[in-house]
Amino acid sequence: MTHETQTASPDSQSVELRARFDRMSESLRRGGLAIVVDRAKPQRGAIAVGSASRTSDDIINFLATHARGITAVAMPEERAGRLGLELQANATRVRQAHHPENERWTVTVEAREGVTTGISASDRAATVRVLASPQTRAVDLATPGHVHPVIAHENGLVQRRGWAEAACDALRLAGLDTVAVYSQVLNIEGELLAGDALASFAQHHALECVSVDELLGHRLANETFVQQLSQSSLPTRYGPFLVRAFSNMLNQQQHLSLSLGETRAQEPLLVRVHSECLTGDVFGSLRCDCGAQLDESLRRIAELGRGAVIYLRQEGRGIGLLDKIRAYHLQDEGRDTVQANIELGLPADGRDFGLAAQILHVLGARRVRLMTNNPGKVAALTRYGIEVVAREPLEIQPTDTNRDYLSTKKQKLGHMLDEV
Repeated sequence: MTHETQTASPDSQSVELRARFDRMSESLRRGGLAIVVDRAKPQRGAIAVGSASRTSDDIINFLATHARGITAVAMPEERAGRLGLELQANATRVRQAHHPENERWTVTVEAREGVTTGISASDRAATVRVLASPQTRAVDLATPGHVHPVIAHENGLVQRRGWAEAACDALRLAGLDTVAVYSQVLNIEGELLAGDALASFAQHHALECVSVDELLGHRLANETFVQQLSQSSLPTRYGPFLVRAFSNMLNQQQHLSLSLGETRAQEPLLVRVHSECLTGDVFGSLRCDCGAQLDESLRRIAELGRGAVIYLRQEGRGIGLLDKIRAYHLQDEGRDTVQANIELGLPADGRDFGLAAQILHVLGARRVRLMTNNPGKVAALTRYGIEVVAREPLEIQPTDTNRDYLSTKKQKLGHMLDEV
């Protein structure tokens, strides 16, 4: 089997990212601003974010005149509850239950004392600081007002990719209290700023720019959100493996690793990160190559005598078993696998490989040879602190029943498949 070398995240890139984090943190600690952008979804634009407790009249004025979006204050659920802040409407709860990126806006507020009309930059800055103060109680706020609190999930971006969570995580990285003032960045026509225009904006105003994925990657590489629950020997047709059961502490979902040999050695570990495919792994479905890839991965590890399969419960590229069967029905009618997911209102690929990185950290495997045809998986593990020293192709010979499926993976999802 040919081993295709994959250059991992170079030291220079790590140094450059650390330098940007340091500059962002220093700016936030000084009461300045930073830019957070979602490069994975550029249509979402970016936010300018600062520390609520250190905000000033000038910061509020900048957000109003240059960022131009709504001035919002993100805070964890616990603090919002302590301040008696409620979501704006029951309908908002229903809508946001199905759209996790939507912000959870509460009723607008004003500081009950120390402000006049509430709309001036100084009045809004005062209200922002009151919201940030640990001593503030519900009676210290009046509603409605001119400042818009937003509830962020306690676990930040590892739980939810909202702007409120991104703002709070930026402050968390800087070692500050996680109450943030922020605004989305708009151009003069009132449209979201993105791409080169956003880069020019950040450069013009000397604002450090980091991405949602960089913030999330830092947390996943430096914090632990999985717990090993149990382990046992597992005899298989490829030989004896050690199976470990893990729990995702954020949602209690359970995942597995099957390993052979020492996982903590300095030598890179041969690894397959495999997302659950009940139809392929268990029933031998020929619509995909999943079951064959799992078998081949176990065979290679057994042949080498050392390696691990990380088995993630992400059925159907993250859409779940029921929607996967619905997508199959649409494929029977002529859609490809990507078209079917999108027609169902689902992502083409909704998997999250941060959990795999967490499990590899627990196993002590920081350097891996990754069995995959998906360069996006390589990039994801690298982003989350795993050094991928080589990509090991895992191509299964196409058949009449999966050739179109594999062709779609190659053409639309970027998988590296020479046989298709």
